[in-house]
Formats: sequence, structure tokens, C-alpha cells
Amino acid sequence: MADIIDTATLDLSNYSSDETYWLYNGFDCCVTKEIFDNLYALTDETARGTYEFSKALQAPVLEMNLRGLLVNQRRKNKVIREMEAKVRQLEAQLDRLIVEGVGAAQCNWRSPAQLKVLLYDIMRLPIQKKRNANGIFAPTTDEGALEKLSQYFIAEPICNHLLTLRSLGKSLGFLRTNIDSDGRMRTQFNIAGTDTGRFASSITDFGTGTNLQNVTSALRSVFVADPGMKFANLDLEQGDSRNVGALCWNTLLDSHGEDYAGKYLDACESGDLHTLVCRMGNPQLAWGTDTDRAVADAIAFKHLTYRDLAKKLGHGSNYLGTPPTMAKHARIPVPIAKQFQENYFAAFPCIPEWHKSVFWQLENLGFLETPFGDRRFFFDRPREASTRRVAVAHTPQSMTAKEINTGILNLWRANRVQLLVQVHDSILFQFPEEQEDEIIPWALETLKTHLTLKRGRDFVVPTEAMTGWNWGYGSPDNPDGLKKWKGSDPRKREETSFKLSLLDF
Repeated sequence: MADIIDTATLDLSNYSSDETYWLYNGFDCCVTKEIFDNLYALTDETARGTYEFSKALQAPVLEMNLRGLLVNQRRKNKVIREMEAKVRQLEAQLDRLIVEGVGAAQCNWRSPAQLKVLLYDIMRLPIQKKRNANGIFAPTTDEGALEKLSQYFIAEPICNHLLTLRSLGKSLGFLRTNIDSDGRMRTQFNIAGTDTGRFASSITDFGTGTNLQNVTSALRSVFVADPGMKFANLDLEQGDSRNVGALCWNTLLDSHGEDYAGKYLDACESGDLHTLVCRMGNPQLAWGTDTDRAVADAIAFKHLTYRDLAKKLGHGSNYLGTPPTMAKHARIPVPIAKQFQENYFAAFPCIPEWHKSVFWQLENLGFLETPFGDRRFFFDRPREASTRRVAVAHTPQSMTAKEINTGILNLWRANRVQLLVQVHDSILFQFPEEQEDEIIPWALETLKTHLTLKRGRDFVVPTEAMTGWNWGYGSPDNPDGLKKWKGSDPRKREETSFKLSLLDF
């Protein structure tokens, strides 16, 4: 029979070291349960719904954590060799730019101290500062600083080389990440890792793996499906944008009518949102003389097309991006960003009006609630620009998280596919390749989450699929990569000999 322990008079010296550990763990569980019971009693139906949904996600998330992704060691080593060769080439070019172009000694691009001397002392560029670990504004050569300095003609080639070298350095660091003994790379998904409901991911509890949600497309080809299996990558098309449209509809319908409230949502559901936004935001172009897409694909600035700018600047404008900020990220002149935003809001006045409704809720309610019934309280000053930016972005992003996670839960409950990685608005899974024609149409429908908006308007973010035997994009150099699924895939797998996961035995 177990002892009944009065914690008020407990003397741990009466117990052995093993018993002390047992007591500690037991108390930890008991106290956690007591706290939970008290807190749960204080919650309302909304909070309980969010909690129960998060709890239901534990099973599919644990399965993804355990399974991991099989690594193609041959391709991994090939990519590493190619990147190392690229680094050596760029290092040689950078040395020549510094020695022959600037007249300075060679510089170690990995050394912030040497870069500060080069950029600020020798080249006399404007000093970029950032608050350091001690809370003091000090000179910096981080990515943001290099992007700003690259706007200067004499610094552009050097800064671009530095940015590329740093990017390659990060990629090489990822490729050299420790993998598990079964040849797989795993990550640790955190259901409660963000305020929006999106998952976060990191290295595992065993010190292997890494964040698999930020893997660039250039590196994904090293991850391959298990023997007899095939990858499917399903994603929500323009999820955040469509959710902004749904919010404009629900918020402004009663006060402004269908034409006003639904203009952006109608644009989202018209087919090619970015081309339509491009047309509305650039009325000066020769629309009607050719297909709209051809006009939108004309070069607007440097290598960016009008459609590229519509995609970048439209997304930024939805989330309170200012012209200077958007110009910096898109690497375009501020006047171009400013003119686009003026045209954009003139075409979709419902968006700035929705912004105002978010500000009102912040100041008068202190919380925002999504159409799915998830609520978030804001405790920072409601009129601060930073608080407003977070609040405006929160609801559409939270809706996207709920949509993809609901679809993931439905896929897992059906037990027809093996979930692998969730990347914000997409899910990668594998399935028996001979079942492709049956699995993919079913999965595309299963991933959809329908929502009824005001006046009975049905709203759903459409899904699209890509299939292949590795996670990279298909190309002549990567014939097993992902390609858009158009009803079938006649390809055959070229690489076949890989280990299986312990989960599959």
C-alpha cells in the first residue's frame, strides 16, 4: 500500500535517494494536476475549445516527431561539395573586390570585427547600429545592416557577396547537422510554440536534427521518401490573403454592403489573385492589349515583374507594411512602393477599413477572436505601432494555422498516409506510391476546412498538391523531385536503396 504523505510535515531525510526522486516526480505531477484543475475551472467555452483542439494535435505531432525524414546521403554529400565550391569561388571574388576595388587588405568575411573596419573605417560607409546584448546601440554588420549598405553603389557588390556567403554558410551548417543512427533527420514540433497557433520546431531532446520548417528549397532534395512510398506536399493556396478577404467580408458587410466588403475576397477567389491585384494597382499599364498575365509578367524594376511586386507589396500592405519597410524588403525604391500602396488601397478600400476595426477592438476589447472561435488577448499598449502590426497579422495567420492543423488532424485520423513535416501552411506526407491516383484527390479534399461567413457565404482555402520521391523541386538535375500533381504522375523513381524507420516495422 502506498504511503499517505502530508507535504506540510514531510522530512525528505527519512527517504532514500531513489525514493526522494520518486517523491519529487510524483509531487510534480500532482501539483501540475491541481493547477490544471483550478485553471480549467476558470476558462470559458472558447478557451476550452482551443485547449481541446491543441490536445488532439498531440498524437499527429508526436508521430511526425518520431518518424522524421530519410536522408539521401549521396545527394547530401553532392550538395555540400557544390556549396563548398561556390563558397571558394565567392571568397576569391570578394578578396579581389576588396584588394583591387577598395585597396584594402584581405578580410575574413566571418569576422564582424574585420567587416566593421572594412565597411566603416576604410570605406567610410554610414555606420549601422543595433542594440547589443548589453542594451547598448553599437555598430553592426548583421544582415539588415548589409542590406541597407548595399544601396550604396560602391558597397553593393561587396555586401551582396557577404550576404550570399552567409546564406551559404547557414545552408552548409544545416547539411552538416547530426542525424540519427537510422539515417533520418528529426525535429521537435511545438504545438504551443507561437501565439498564432502555428507550430514551431527545433532540435530534438537527443541533440540531433534541427528546425525543418525553414529548410530552403535548394536543400530539400536531400530528404527522400521511404522505399515503396512517395511524397505529397499539400499546401493552402494564398491562405493568409484569402483569410484577410474573409475578415473584410465579416467585419464590413453589415455596414458597407457586399460590393465593398467582398471586393478583396472576390479578387482572391477569381483565380490569379496577384495578376488581378497587379491590374488594379497599376492602371497605367496597357491592359487589354494582351493577356493579363503577359502584361503582369513584364519587368517593373530590375529583375522583378509587376506581378512579383503585387505579391510582395500586396502582402505587406495587408499587414500594415509602410512603403519604406516594404521597399527595403523588396529592394526597390520607396516611391515605387508608395505609389503601389496608394493604388492598392484605392482598389481595395475594405482593407484599411478592416485595419481600423482591429485597432478599435484592441482599444475597446483588448482581444481579437477569429471566425474559428480562437481568442487572443493583447497586453501591450493598444495604440503602439508594433502592437497594431502584430494584431493585424494575428487573425489571418491564426486562421491559416487552424485550417492547416485541422486538415492535418483529419488526415491523421483517417490513417491512410504517414505525416512527416508541417510547414506553416503546408503538410508533407508519404503514401504507398501505387495508391497515388486514389490518395491525392482524397487528401486534397480532406485538407480543406470549410467556414460559413456572414449571410451564408461558404469560404474555403483551396489546396494544391505536388508529388515526388524527394522534397526538392523536380528538375533535370533532380528528376525525383516534387512536381505539381495534375491528375497523375507517369514518372518512375530513379533512386531506391534507403533504410526504413523503426516506426515501419
